[in-house]
Amino acid sequence: MKIENCKLKIDGQPLAPNGLLVSAAVVRRRLLSACSHRLVRFAICILQCSIFNACVHSFAQAQTTRNTIAVVQPKVVKIFGAGGIKSLAAHGTGFFVSKEGHIATIWSHVLDADLVGVVLSDGRRFSARVLGAEPQLALAVLKLNGAEGVEFPFFNPDEAVSAGTGTRVLGFSNMFNVAAGDEPVSVVHGVIAAKTIIEARRGVFDSPYSGPVFVVDGVTNNSGAAGGVLTTRDGMLLGMIGLELRNAKSNTWMNYAIPVKELSNSIQQIISGKFERKKDPNEDEPSLKPRRYKPLDFGFLMVPDVVERTPAFIDSIQSDSAAAKVGLKSDDLVLFINDELIQSCRMLQDAIGRLESGDQLRLVVRRGNELVTVEMPVPRKKD
Repeated sequence: MKIENCKLKIDGQPLAPNGLLVSAAVVRRRLLSACSHRLVRFAICILQCSIFNACVHSFAQAQTTRNTIAVVQPKVVKIFGAGGIKSLAAHGTGFFVSKEGHIATIWSHVLDADLVGVVLSDGRRFSARVLGAEPQLALAVLKLNGAEGVEFPFFNPDEAVSAGTGTRVLGFSNMFNVAAGDEPVSVVHGVIAAKTIIEARRGVFDSPYSGPVFVVDGVTNNSGAAGGVLTTRDGMLLGMIGLELRNAKSNTWMNYAIPVKELSNSIQQIISGKFERKKDPNEDEPSLKPRRYKPLDFGFLMVPDVVERTPAFIDSIQSDSAAAKVGLKSDDLVLFINDELIQSCRMLQDAIGRLESGDQLRLVVRRGNELVTVEMPVPRKKD
């Protein structure tokens, strides 16, 4: 067969240039070669499209995260209050829960002052007072002073969402007091590793809060971070970052947040002035509380518990006791036991009663105008 005028072409090239006769085998080879080139070009095109789409998706995610940070940071504040001595941080975090300047935060020693300082993301500074607190939820609500007529960006606690395992999250807080000046709070990222129940005392963790928590695969709980917020990547409110908790057996830290859904009712009640503190179900039944240890096991006695909130003053120290060896003295006022705020002799008895053999008892006491920290091992109980 003779092909004239080279009218039969593949990819712009004639099958039979110069009008030569071609065999079926030659035609087949050239067709296969052309098809192979087209498949390669098609594969390259698909790969280029995939890379482009991945870049666009990554860029969109980065833009979304940046937008979320820009929206959330003005709703989060830095709190400065009591502490600053020994290992007690004097800074914390909170977040606006109303446009009038109400702030939700963690209940901690930082609030143990008549007024605390609050610094906004734009550098504005206010003082604030504690409007109400629910220690069982580790929750406190503050109100800014001198903020009448000013509106603040805020989270609506009633619009808080829940999320499942694997959800990517952002944590906003004044961790380590990095934002010491007018800077906005720090941001860390992670994922929700689990949603579980944490108990106030379960042998390895000592927490004032009992209830569900988001366990986060990310370093969210640091000094000063408590009271910050955990949000989804698009800025939906999930939880309030809790106090630092360490596993007493493995010495590892737990990164977690308390779901705001657990706090929203109490927040709204405190703001409205209709709040009633939840009663400890064991409060009227001392026999139901664990009392494995008492102050005398460490060699000190407290003043008589004669009123509802008798200050936790040490009455006397036994000679040659653990308390005597670490330097505790009569008239020392116990302020903290293992970072738990102690406001009465009754609270001290409960805190010491929850100790377990092998723990460490760490006391922070006020002696005159000085804060003194002592630590002693918990003795093994004889069976």
